[in-house]
Amino acid sequence: MTLIKSISGIRGTIGGVVNENLTPVNAVKFAAAYGMWLKGENPNKSLRVILGRDARISGEMISNLVANTLTGLGINVIDIGLSTTPTVEVAVTLDHTDGGIIITASHNPKEWNALKLLNNRGEFLNGIEGEKILRIAKEESFVFSEVDHLGKYEKKEGYIDRHIEEVLKLNLVDVEAIKKANFKVVVDAVNSTGGIAIPRLLEKLNVECIKLYCESNGHFPHNPEPLKEYLTDISALVVKEKADFGIVVDPDVDRLALICEDGSMFGEEYTLVACADYVLGKTKGNTVSNLSSSRALRDITLKHGGIYEASAVGEVNVVELMKMTNAIIGGEGNGGIIYPAAHYGRDSLVGVALFLSHFAHANISCKKLRESYPDYYMSKSKIELTPQIDVDKILEKIAHKFGNEKPNCIDGIKIDFESEWVHLRKSNTESIIRIYTESISQKKADELAEKFIGVIKAFL
Repeated sequence: MTLIKSISGIRGTIGGVVNENLTPVNAVKFAAAYGMWLKGENPNKSLRVILGRDARISGEMISNLVANTLTGLGINVIDIGLSTTPTVEVAVTLDHTDGGIIITASHNPKEWNALKLLNNRGEFLNGIEGEKILRIAKEESFVFSEVDHLGKYEKKEGYIDRHIEEVLKLNLVDVEAIKKANFKVVVDAVNSTGGIAIPRLLEKLNVECIKLYCESNGHFPHNPEPLKEYLTDISALVVKEKADFGIVVDPDVDRLALICEDGSMFGEEYTLVACADYVLGKTKGNTVSNLSSSRALRDITLKHGGIYEASAVGEVNVVELMKMTNAIIGGEGNGGIIYPAAHYGRDSLVGVALFLSHFAHANISCKKLRESYPDYYMSKSKIELTPQIDVDKILEKIAHKFGNEKPNCIDGIKIDFESEWVHLRKSNTESIIRIYTESISQKKADELAEKFIGVIKAFL
């Protein structure tokens, strides 16, 4: 079991030993560090923070600890309860609050939970801000408020509906075209808050919704990461129901995967590609994704006359580069769509609405739409780490070994070969080295991954 502290928040398994797992003590310390940072950034101001959570079993407990810690610091808390990560991001901007916290461990299994921290723009904190909070937590330099200056706590509902309203107001979301298409889809929300948000969005668009694992009880029926090997149930149900396609979201609804009508994967990587194709076809502009994302986005961007750039892995890095390059759409190859016309955050509700608009205009099957894009195949592997392993030294040796290929070292190592690439990096959220490869066939992508697993093991 483990506790991971990073600039993006704190993440760990529930229960166990203080400072080794995500215990109530650690939740309080980290919430207090965030609150102290907020107060330092906004001296002599009455502060307000939006608080939301996914449906994890531990969510209510952690949320209560965080809320009480913030009010103990004199910060007012608006608790919007069961929510999604993008809904909390949107809520911060709609209500003009000073920050936000989402209680979610994203795609991790049910024993995990985390605190994701937002600034007053509803965006994840940058490296400098995150380091300040880590330092405050380590030093435990907390000063709590006296009784007459405690913060106020209130519960407010309706934010998922407000989020949906904002999505439907986007210029490129063609509500009428979607309504006329009479689509039928299956939704797998892994028994988290996507089971609330996605069906409500589809109802507004007159899309028939077959629900699978849409009870928001936190009992995940399969591994919540939306990868092919965990999605056999929805694949079978899409075929059985003769649905137009399937929608899969992770527990906090910032990753979106699609299933074709024959039960095959549209592919997490191609969610962003399809949405970008639609947006770029309507509005000229640039795109950004991270180094671990498919070359297909680059190809589509060039086809539409735009410029593609790659950032280090991590939403905050993608957003920063999107702002620098004035990108009109971007995201991460894990199904995370970032559409600045909505907000600078990965948002599956926005992704669903854009994809449905694209699909309605394309007037072809989901499978045919997928086949219209450049065909790349990706392999995603990992190697478990132990404390004695010096990952940086291993990656340095690999960079030297493949120096002739001019590896990109802004985030781990990415080596571009003529028809394929490999990206090796230490995970920010788990004790592993992630190994991403892409090639012109699944066999070649898998072989490239196995080759570099062998290279890493040889250096170990």
